Amino acid sequence: MSKANLQVQRQLLSVLADGKFHSGQILANHFGISRTAIANYIAELELVGLDIYKVKGKGYALTKPIVLLDAAIIRQLQPAQSAPVLVQHITDSTNLQLMQALPSNKDLASGSVIVAEAQTAGRGRRGRSWYSPFGSNLYFSYYWKLEQGIQAAMGLSIVAGCALCQVLQRHYQISTKMKWPNDIYIDNRKVAGILVELVGQADGACHAVIGIGINVQLPLQALQHIDQPYADLATATDHAINRNELVVHLQSALTRALKQFQQTGFAPFQESFNQLNLYAQQTVTLSGSANATGVCKGVDNQGAILLEHAGQTVAYFGGEVSLRAAT
Repeated sequence: MSKANLQVQRQLLSVLADGKFHSGQILANHFGISRTAIANYIAELELVGLDIYKVKGKGYALTKPIVLLDAAIIRQLQPAQSAPVLVQHITDSTNLQLMQALPSNKDLASGSVIVAEAQTAGRGRRGRSWYSPFGSNLYFSYYWKLEQGIQAAMGLSIVAGCALCQVLQRHYQISTKMKWPNDIYIDNRKVAGILVELVGQADGACHAVIGIGINVQLPLQALQHIDQPYADLATATDHAINRNELVVHLQSALTRALKQFQQTGFAPFQESFNQLNLYAQQTVTLSGSANATGVCKGVDNQGAILLEHAGQTVAYFGGEVSLRAAT
């Protein structure tokens, strides 16, 4: 899409964001384009995941009002000395955008964030795609430089998960659980996932990109794209979810957690995870690069999952593994 067309799409969204009906003819007159062009823009918005009513004689309306991400509002909400937040309209992947920025921007400040309204190539762990409809969720990637190297990154996804759970409890009174090593659940349904990607050497500074995808208010189309039980924040709380505020809360919480992690290592987060552990004292199965079945005993002081079987407790580290309740 050309820059001019992208600009029109953004402006059209800002009009439709109130959730009210808007006449196709009035929109066409306002933007100086044909009604056919308006219909084409509407079709493009549906393709990126927006639910839109189209009613003859009334026009177009989003099924739910949305508050668009706004860099200026985020700056106003941020505490002093916060690292910058870049807001993108539609991108391939916020993690990929940060990873690509590293070679050309070696002075990228720890705590810097990229967020987007939609992703065309959102990713989860183990190469899975992450459903990324427009304006419905939060697609958030955070940069942190670990001076101690890649070895110091062990347990990083759990640290990020603990920070996110703290934000949801403190600001929205949403109780959550964590599934090792990187998923957040509400009432046994997944609400968020974390993808940590690293660049660096074992004996030098490590660049960490922490990608977090959070279901905020999923569209009806989600049923066609997500193949597991899921939750979103809008149905889990009576509090209004303003994604601009959520960006600031999450950036601040991650910065606090990572400063502590850098100073003390993973040990302080061990107890936090074990209190949030989705499978505490349940029989689980680990599959992938490691295969095992046992009673989940939480994590050790390095973030490895502990499974007890036949009187022995064995630690398993992350990687290409998947943890499930035993059937």
